[in-house]
Amino acid sequence: MKLTALARPFIFITLLGVTPVLGAEEAVDYDRYNAEDINEMCAACHGNMGQGGGGGVYPRLAGLPQKYLATQIKHFKERKRINIPMLPFANDRELPDEDVHDITTYLSLIKLESKMPEQTGHMDGYERLRQAEKVVQIPRFEGDLENGEDYYMEMCRGCHNKDGMGRGTKPAIAGQYTNYLAKQFKDYREGKREHIDQEELFGEMSEQDVTDVLAFLSVQDD
Repeated sequence: MKLTALARPFIFITLLGVTPVLGAEEAVDYDRYNAEDINEMCAACHGNMGQGGGGGVYPRLAGLPQKYLATQIKHFKERKRINIPMLPFANDRELPDEDVHDITTYLSLIKLESKMPEQTGHMDGYERLRQAEKVVQIPRFEGDLENGEDYYMEMCRGCHNKDGMGRGTKPAIAGQYTNYLAKQFKDYREGKREHIDQEELFGEMSEQDVTDVLAFLSVQDD
């Protein structure tokens, strides 16, 4: 299965450094300054704004549910989920519980747009560039959109919502990089990563079904 090239993730930089686009965080109990320090370690792979990197090898973390992110770090620590690049970091010395709480909360609050906002009035090129740097758009992936939608609605919608944007603590998979999602499908199907109802969901999933679901997800942020 050949994957299309993915858009380069963007980083929003000001004169003072990297500025995440955060949601309403005043009611959230976490140490933002500590999270920003931790994020400098994470940014090498996942980007300064959690937008992902490596052409989609390293996933977008921005906007994913805090509890989901914390659970994945726990799984990395316990080696329930094996990921070689995470091995030096997923331990209690590098990421004690309080640090896990701070960085996962911080990342969950970052909001990245999938489309450029409409230009209103006069705006210089620099300001427009700053807007563009806050946008991550997943390129369309070729596949049978109708079959992908049918499979997704039957097997995936209950947890990830009909538009793929997640539900509760279940993560958004629309707006996630196709390369990364393809690797997760492969790991679930081969039993390398655990998933609820794993056999039912992935046991009879064909390569074409995977391709078509990826195609469907790739257009949900259009």
